[in-house]
Amino acid sequence: MTKEEQIIEAQRSKLKKGNPVLSLLRPCKIGDGIICLNEGEKQTYEAKFETSDFSSSLFVPASGSGSRMFEFLFDYLQSPNEATRGKVERFLANARNFAFFQKLPLEIQQKVADLTIDMEEFVSFLLSDSGLNYGALPKGLIPFHQMPPFVLNPFQEHVLQGICINPNMRFHFTIQPEFENEILASIKQLEGIAIEQAKLNFSVQNPESDAFVFTEEFELVKDDGAKEIKRPSGHGALLPNLQVIDEQLIFVKNIDNVQLYTKSDKSSSYFKTLAGLLLSVKEQLKTCVENNNFEELKNLSNKFFLFSDEEINNYSVDIGALINRPIRVCGMVKNEGQPGGGPFYVDVDGIPKKQIVEKAQIATDNHNHQLMLRSTHFNPVFMVLDIQNINGQKYNLSKYRSEEHYFVVEKSQKGKKVQFIEQPGLWNGSMENWITLFVEIPNEIFSPVKTVLDLLESAHQ
Repeated sequence: MTKEEQIIEAQRSKLKKGNPVLSLLRPCKIGDGIICLNEGEKQTYEAKFETSDFSSSLFVPASGSGSRMFEFLFDYLQSPNEATRGKVERFLANARNFAFFQKLPLEIQQKVADLTIDMEEFVSFLLSDSGLNYGALPKGLIPFHQMPPFVLNPFQEHVLQGICINPNMRFHFTIQPEFENEILASIKQLEGIAIEQAKLNFSVQNPESDAFVFTEEFELVKDDGAKEIKRPSGHGALLPNLQVIDEQLIFVKNIDNVQLYTKSDKSSSYFKTLAGLLLSVKEQLKTCVENNNFEELKNLSNKFFLFSDEEINNYSVDIGALINRPIRVCGMVKNEGQPGGGPFYVDVDGIPKKQIVEKAQIATDNHNHQLMLRSTHFNPVFMVLDIQNINGQKYNLSKYRSEEHYFVVEKSQKGKKVQFIEQPGLWNGSMENWITLFVEIPNEIFSPVKTVLDLLESAHQ
């Protein structure tokens, strides 16, 4: 059997097993898995980071398409209804408040202002290659905010805000390779005016990690040329991209979670706080190892909810084996009904462990459903990582990943249901065996742009 055939059979086998679910024990809450820092503690940790000289990198997954931001416009043109009509009316009434309005020809700007614009003409200009081509661009190239004299896209703003965290910040964006020159050119526009030369790295999700697509009967789906169809296998496939980063502290944020620059101070401040907390905890863990101080480790663990009693007892004769692993400090916001994952204690081979759990990983029985409903916090993807050991050597991140916590994804292909495997999520199963701290952060730090109408919220105006 060839290597490709082995991969196909392994993926087919996973699909037949179905979507793996986790055994929830309880949601993490303040005082039970989630740390709530007081103002003094926050300032102490922020100062610790600011007075350190550790190298830093901002890692931003940024290959997602921007077309979904305008999905309701497509829906309205194809099949108008009251729901989409209301969104379109709000979109047109506030058109001048969008940063990309400045990119429109004066003639179209005037028609929008006069409400004489033909909707189909307007949408076509925004989304097609005869106009602004936003339907084909990655979300990170679509203008989000105005900061005169600039109209800024998320790539530019992550650079501006990253430099506020650390003036020597390096930036690592995962992108669609065909847009690299355009992304680079947009960031270069800031140089000499708002910033000095940005330290940039780009990488792509390895196409060899793409998943084969199967029918409901577990047969391979092929194109008209009889070639097997493959699809990207989720953000868990970015673990090798994370592995190549050499800086000690890695800040992680999604491309669409970026505030207007003048409203981003709190975000930058909390990133520094999480980084300082990570540095402090790592120093204390190092001391525990050097002194083989089991009692001090238990005290530290109780303070920051690092390990369960079962974990500590399992490693009582070799605390170094427990401590020597990557560390992540994850900001958590109060749950206000957002879709996505949250912090839970889960049962891993009889041992309670803190994990970021997606809804797709939760069993649908009443017990687990009730636990999910009782969760108080949500994962905004706002985290600081350290993937080096106490001697500055990088861990092999694949060793700390759970291959069993993949996702089964169902889609439609030419009107028929198809399915494929997504790898364990980057901050889910791919970091299952990391040392994990959860810290409550303010909700205003989380202001993602899923639809263009989100840009009308206060964080973006």
